[in-house]
Amino acid sequence: MGRGDLPALTGLDVADSPEVWRALGFTVDLDGSCAVGGVTLALRGTDAGEGLLGWSLHADGALPAVIDGIPTRPGAVAASTAAHPNGAVRLDHVVVRTPDLARTITALEATGLEVRRVRDAGPDLRQAFLWAGDVLLEVVGPPAPSGDGPASLWGLVVVAPDLDAVAALPGEPLGSVRPAVQEGRMIASVRRELGSSVPLAFMTPHRPRSTEEGT
Repeated sequence: MGRGDLPALTGLDVADSPEVWRALGFTVDLDGSCAVGGVTLALRGTDAGEGLLGWSLHADGALPAVIDGIPTRPGAVAASTAAHPNGAVRLDHVVVRTPDLARTITALEATGLEVRRVRDAGPDLRQAFLWAGDVLLEVVGPPAPSGDGPASLWGLVVVAPDLDAVAALPGEPLGSVRPAVQEGRMIASVRRELGSSVPLAFMTPHRPRSTEEGT
């Protein structure tokens, strides 16, 4: 899990209507806010654009207003007590896309975040992983820079213990359930025709380690 002394993700601005997220089984307040774990999603409506517009981070020091193209504002850490019909308990990870992985990593590290792992996911894709509180940032880009465009927030993965229950919600929001990359976990993507402009998936929690596997 994340380190408490590093910047933590506390909020995301989403260019979706509250109605879309309610239909996906999330509890959304009258002001358009949706708290999932310690992260508050502000549903700004489609007039704001599409996808993930920006984020808020909590840090001990000052933060820039933009991190490699991503609008950034300070935010306070707040525990969520919201219960969601889809069973969502927290965000697992947020995907950041960039044409220049090294540049984006440098910008994130300048805020105090630390790269935990880098891996090649094929000949044309490299992934870097950083903890932002209890949420993992998955930064994806080509092995070599492919332009000078900005980084952007792209997609979300939500943790829910029962994907069959999510799939059974009105509208049958999920595609096929399949094994995730992480051993012992399952994942399913939300069907885009249901109206969200954010690539969104649900994933089961980490599997508890048995005593035979050690501690």
